[in-house]
Amino acid sequence: MTLPAPFEPIDIRLTTWMARHGITLTRIAMGVVFLWFGAIKFVPGWSPAADLAARTIERITFGIITPEIGLPLLAAWESLIGIGLLSGRFLRATLLLLFVQMPGTMLPLVLFPSETFTAFPHSPTMEGQYIIKNLVLIAAAIVVGATVRGGELRAEPTRRSSP
Repeated sequence: MTLPAPFEPIDIRLTTWMARHGITLTRIAMGVVFLWFGAIKFVPGWSPAADLAARTIERITFGIITPEIGLPLLAAWESLIGIGLLSGRFLRATLLLLFVQMPGTMLPLVLFPSETFTAFPHSPTMEGQYIIKNLVLIAAAIVVGATVRGGELRAEPTRRSSP
């Protein structure tokens, strides 16, 4: 779609700004979410996801990791991801931690469907919604990860020469 001529300069400025800052803002926003959600798991009663997360960890480790150990471990793991994303340092390691953790965050949908859905599969509970939003975090992490080798967003498509 072509914009009317008066709007073209505004569109160019906006898309250029988004391309220049989008990855950094995405990384920082993800960092805030991970640090915040991780930090509140350290304080009993603060995280609405704590009980479900602790039970999931206990179930997938066949009881080897109890909630008393699993929850602080998860809190530290998420906080570390948050710090890595906020600082922008060690992004490969940070994203590895994130991608290793994400399958576990989705497991309650399968392990505890009566707690994550009022009617499967179309009506998630609040806990289910909390879990499903992780799909956005996964997609955002993929975008951030695409830049760790120097990739970038461009406001304009790259022109390719014809063969």
